[in-house]
Amino acid sequence: MKTDIEIAQEAKMEYIAKVAETLGITEDDLELYGKYKAKLSDELMERVKDNPDGKLVLVTAINPTPAGEGKTTTSIGLAQAMGRLGRKAVLALREPSLGPCFGIKGGAAGGGYAQVVPMEDLNLHFTGDFHAITSANNLLAAMLDNHIQQGNTLGIDPRQVVWKRCLDMNDRVLRNVVVGLGSKMDGMVREDHFVITVATEIMAVLCLAADMDDLKRRLGRMIVAYTFDGKPVTADELQATGAMAALLKDALKPNLIQTLEHTPAIVHGGPFANIAHGCNSVRATRMAMKLGDIAITEAGFGADLGAEKFFDIKCRMAGLKPDAVVLVATVRALKYNGGVPKAELVHENLDALKKGIVNLEKHIENLQKYGVPVIVTLNSFVTDTDAEIKYVEDFCLERGCDFALSQVWEKGGEGGIALANKVLDVLENKKSDFKVLYEDELSLKDKIETIAKEIYGADGVTYSNAAVKELKRITDLGMGDFPVCMAKTQYSLSDDQSKLGRPEHFTVNVREVYVNAGAGFVVAVTGAIMTMPGLPKMPAANNIDVDSNGVITGLF
Repeated sequence: MKTDIEIAQEAKMEYIAKVAETLGITEDDLELYGKYKAKLSDELMERVKDNPDGKLVLVTAINPTPAGEGKTTTSIGLAQAMGRLGRKAVLALREPSLGPCFGIKGGAAGGGYAQVVPMEDLNLHFTGDFHAITSANNLLAAMLDNHIQQGNTLGIDPRQVVWKRCLDMNDRVLRNVVVGLGSKMDGMVREDHFVITVATEIMAVLCLAADMDDLKRRLGRMIVAYTFDGKPVTADELQATGAMAALLKDALKPNLIQTLEHTPAIVHGGPFANIAHGCNSVRATRMAMKLGDIAITEAGFGADLGAEKFFDIKCRMAGLKPDAVVLVATVRALKYNGGVPKAELVHENLDALKKGIVNLEKHIENLQKYGVPVIVTLNSFVTDTDAEIKYVEDFCLERGCDFALSQVWEKGGEGGIALANKVLDVLENKKSDFKVLYEDELSLKDKIETIAKEIYGADGVTYSNAAVKELKRITDLGMGDFPVCMAKTQYSLSDDQSKLGRPEHFTVNVREVYVNAGAGFVVAVTGAIMTMPGLPKMPAANNIDVDSNGVITGLF
């Protein structure tokens, strides 16, 4: 079998202007980045804003395992299948982060015959959006330290600087650093920190902003530090908003590429779901809904993270109402949750499947709490047996879910026809009664505990002393009505990645809390989650290369 990158490199891409034509987009609406990538203009957004909305379908998954689930692959294959059925489907996906591409994950453009292309460009620098976000973030950091150095008229307490620098790379040694070493002219010595670009507030702000005016309002109210008497200091007070917005001018525009079968794909923004809100930009999703009859989007990692944040943060803020949810699982991943080692997943094991399917069961229950119809799809592997597939199908049907088998990795759009037909049937015959999990008026503690108990299945929540103090400060500052973004391991429903299946009788520990005042949510950090990942012992970068003809190998 060919590798994903070999399949992508052998694909014959259409010029992006031709792909855009299928959506009624002219070249005047495109800002071209070569032959196969383009940004969609602000003028296009204005022109289509009164178009009727297409149906909105979210693709999510069970908790990820080393066995693989294929959420992005399923999203892409489903869109390709819709095209084969004559439906005008548009994808809305996130951009991959460089860090994981060179770390443990590899590329993030789908797989097999369900990919978006140009795959190498997307996984590397793409159109420069992440570089712009990194630059804007670090410009604000530089202006903050410069203000302290040049007289500190705002009275910033260097011990209460909360704005962190960033880099779009996995680099653990930058988590905790000391800056300002050297002479007096080199700045004030203080402890500082780095986060990965996709965990920054600017990434969240860009993905939630409706337009440039909204972007600037959100940038301006971001809190960077506190004064000696405890008052927040914002980017507006540092006079940094305009310069950051100038750096983000082009990054705010959604990107258009294509699938292997030339289905339009709007790829924009890329916050992680374990440490951020895990969804592509609101602008990209709205554009997909205005341009297509069906908009297919995904949320990162498992439904306990990405889908919860899609519903409770993105949909709440943007006024979106999803029409259906596709929940992706694999027989292999369910058996892994049932205690089977990765090397033994090729063998039929109904006992382990029955034990591990409780993970799927909890995600079904969670999604049904939001009032949206659920379709479970099994991403097919050749080692799956008829008995295993039948067991999962019956399990889902007994719980009020529709079910379809997906073979998009192997067959592309053709392998997604059964899933696409099932989704169309649900869209036409079942009504979504979408509602968020909690109301704005709940206290921040109550919101955290609602998510922990209702979505994770926890008995309760414990808090560090620092987290309790910060929750009080945020509430006193008038931001207690914000939604909560939980930073939690993706590998378990609990905050302990070793607890597979459906953990019971556990508590979630919130060790840190901070407010993203510009994005408009409060982040609660649980367990051992890190906002700056590290590289594994054998990083994917070891196998990535480029030959004399510029052909990249080893990316995935």
